[in-house]
Amino acid sequence: MKAYLSVFHIRRKMELQYRGAMLGGILCQMFFGLILISLYRALYASKPQELPISHVVSYVWLQQAFFRMLLASDPDLGDKIRTGSISYDLCRPMDLYGFYYIRIMAQKLTGSLMRGIPMLCFALFLPRGWGLTLPSSPPGLAISVLALILGLLCVCALENITMAFTMRTLDAKGVQAMLNLLMLILAGNILPLTLFPDSWQKVITLLPYAQLLDAPIRFYTGEYGMDRALRILLVQIVWVFLLTLLGRLMWSRNQKRLILQGG
Repeated sequence: MKAYLSVFHIRRKMELQYRGAMLGGILCQMFFGLILISLYRALYASKPQELPISHVVSYVWLQQAFFRMLLASDPDLGDKIRTGSISYDLCRPMDLYGFYYIRIMAQKLTGSLMRGIPMLCFALFLPRGWGLTLPSSPPGLAISVLALILGLLCVCALENITMAFTMRTLDAKGVQAMLNLLMLILAGNILPLTLFPDSWQKVITLLPYAQLLDAPIRFYTGEYGMDRALRILLVQIVWVFLLTLLGRLMWSRNQKRLILQGG
């Protein structure tokens, strides 16, 4: 456990070095958040929807604040796979899957907090109808944080599955592009899942992508009541288990068939 904590701490300190990228990311996500809110306000002005505009605005800000959690990836691992330097990591006295799982978790968590906290503070002080509303209730906020942690575990497992495919293809661009597209659409970043037809939501809310940010945000806004908390959290836990199991099986098989060329 100490080894994994050390890996987490080292990767966190590496992420903290990129302050310029953090500032650029904050400004970029704020800009896109305001643009999206303007579009939704125009939509509601022409055709009001059942879902309150305040929920949609909060949904947008929370999605933008934790955007880094969705799309951040570990470039070092991809480079090591292509160059064969991953052979050095095979010599480490620790589980290789767990080693990179902790690394990507530190990267996503640190990057999300560095960008998300300033953005949420900014959004809280915007005028009504433009800014982030307070959580529906203290229990709802607590459950949303727990759901967000499970979403982080889920997205880290998805990232390691992507890297398992990279071990076979030696190029992460295709798989990563497909995964990013699915995340942006089915996690609610491009269009809030709350605005999808009800018949669609019955399916997409059960997919792993909806567990990343959609479920935590719905607890925050109060769309998911406490009576649904146990069911949603169980769905998240099942997906974390299944995706982690699949990733471990793929990594184990890849390590047995790994061929390193060069010298």
